Amino acid sequence: MTGSGLPAILLTGGTGQVGRALRESPPQGFELVAPPRTELDLADPDALERWVAARPWAAIVNAGAWTAVDAAESSAPEAWAANARGPAALAKASAAGDIPLVHLSTDYVFDGGSDRPYREDDPVGPVSVYGASKAAGELAVAALNPRHVILRTAWVFSPWGTNFVRTMLRLGETRETLSVVDDQQGCPTSALDIAAAVGAVCRRLATPGPAPSGVFHFVNGGETTWFGLASRVFDRAATAGRKVPVLTPIASSEWPTPVRRPANSRLDTARLTGTFGLAPRPWTEAADEVVDRLVRAGGTEGAGA
Repeated sequence: MTGSGLPAILLTGGTGQVGRALRESPPQGFELVAPPRTELDLADPDALERWVAARPWAAIVNAGAWTAVDAAESSAPEAWAANARGPAALAKASAAGDIPLVHLSTDYVFDGGSDRPYREDDPVGPVSVYGASKAAGELAVAALNPRHVILRTAWVFSPWGTNFVRTMLRLGETRETLSVVDDQQGCPTSALDIAAAVGAVCRRLATPGPAPSGVFHFVNGGETTWFGLASRVFDRAATAGRKVPVLTPIASSEWPTPVRRPANSRLDTARLTGTFGLAPRPWTEAADEVVDRLVRAGGTEGAGA
């Protein structure tokens, strides 16, 4: 217990998309403690150990990571420090205190070659430094803390930070046409919904008695392409009178990036629903909510975050 009288959850990555969402709507019944990176850095094992030992945490949520996918190729040591060695240190320290750990991960642990949504027991096969470092982090968490939930997600968007929805709205203000990739399949997912799922998982883990552990997938319901997501964003923005560019679908080969994006980022959420009773809402509803917030804020919500 803490001074607030509530059990406390320690959060890493409080300035990221999911971290911001958790800070905006903390899990009900808990005090959320989100130290700044200057105090709690995933690349600093000593700081992790100090923070974990500081209180009898009800749970720890690791929402921190190196998420710059392309930049990771030229900054591999930094990516591995944040995505693999940091989670390993966090898992070891939390296990020593018998504290459950919720660790966020990504579809990039897969190679994207499947013709169906990925299940939790499908073999990983990352094709990038980012994906490999995140896969290593998963392995470390699973090996070092038996009280763990690894929550993989994909195509995250929110009112904050750098993400596809905000980028589309920003570009749409100044460009008459936009070319958007239409041959990558995924499940767009709101950080607001991920945060709600994390809260539900934490409540279950903090309840006395046996609790689930292992890998689970959380994405919003349905699937689309980046072009499909862009189309939805501008359709919604248009209802509020926002300028709408002409969208042109293109192939991935026409928009080369340093890291090959998975052609299939779809994740199967049946295990999460069966275990925690969480039924993700459609991605269209989640996207509309975020677009509405950004339009009301003039596209400035979370600017600079």
